[in-house]
Amino acid sequence: MSMLEVRGLCKSFDTLSILENVNLTVEEGECIAIIGASGCGKSMFLRSLELLEVPDQGRIFVAGQEITAPQADVDGIRRQMGMVYQKFFLFSHLNVMDNLCLAPMKLLGMSRQEAEGRARELLAQVGLLSKAEASPKVLSGGQQQRIAICRSLMMEPKLLLFDEPTSALDPTMVGEVLAVIRMLARQGLTMLIVTHEMNFAREVADRVLFFADRGIYEAGTPEEIFEHPQKTKTIAFIQRQKSFRYEVRERDFDLMEMQGGIWTFGEKYGIPAREIYRLQLCCEETIYSVMAGCYGEHEPICLDLEVFYREAGREIELAFCYRGRKYHPLEDEQASGDEAGISSAAILQKIVSVRSYTYDQGENQLRFLLNPRKSKN
Repeated sequence: MSMLEVRGLCKSFDTLSILENVNLTVEEGECIAIIGASGCGKSMFLRSLELLEVPDQGRIFVAGQEITAPQADVDGIRRQMGMVYQKFFLFSHLNVMDNLCLAPMKLLGMSRQEAEGRARELLAQVGLLSKAEASPKVLSGGQQQRIAICRSLMMEPKLLLFDEPTSALDPTMVGEVLAVIRMLARQGLTMLIVTHEMNFAREVADRVLFFADRGIYEAGTPEEIFEHPQKTKTIAFIQRQKSFRYEVRERDFDLMEMQGGIWTFGEKYGIPAREIYRLQLCCEETIYSVMAGCYGEHEPICLDLEVFYREAGREIELAFCYRGRKYHPLEDEQASGDEAGISSAAILQKIVSVRSYTYDQGENQLRFLLNPRKSKN
């Protein structure tokens, strides 16, 4: 028996069609990642499964029971599904333990002792047993989302739905929530996860669904979707560019702000830490070399940096646009170098390849590729 079966699901608002004839079967223990552009119907699809949004047409079966049937026990079938939202929705006037115990006591008939025992087991699994008596107000966003996951698990669901569970979190907190979901996947819990974390989807999912054109546009294994997509819109989405931009307009620009932005950008898209460090080094050396070689001491600085990351191929490209005299950091090195006599050009030559350089009407356009780090094996 399938854990979830969706047949011909349709949903619209007035004349705006959101989902059309969506069909899906999910087997017990499967972990399904749902990806796609904003507004493509991913969250609407999850909400329709619990009838939080009532479909216009279609039938939905959860563990063999049809929740869309006219006389269905909707509340009873819903209890077999847990939902984790973008926002945490914890009761702020209750402590963590009370948040976890409330629903199973009222809806499943658990005793307080039984509920607390189960809650402590779950809190220990997610590393928050010490927060059992804490107020949600004093917890970080990542901690609150871990508590929200525990709250869903307290109802012992057969199917767990995640609606972009990390989108409301600071980048530093995303990892802790994803670690919990990885743990649940290893335990064999049946899950549907709407996510924008592509590396996570690639790592955890058994199948990936790409939503576009009002439904499941393409489906397959992570390797099929991320490495060998077949359809035009899937290819465009998977190979899309992610970019970070920064402007330098004065010599004493905020280097730490730029480096912090690069680090956050790299972490968001799963770039390894060692590659982020090399990216930061390349940006810093290029900018200071350009300021030393292209501009006089009192000349105004006008330099724009853009970093591109292409998830397909893990390619990192840097584009520098700077006005002033003609200057190529790797060919016209004028900077004095550091105290050890190592010039910016020497550093850059080790970590980048020049893709292109042009100079036209007072504007330099320089593009680098960050060389892949060589293994020391």
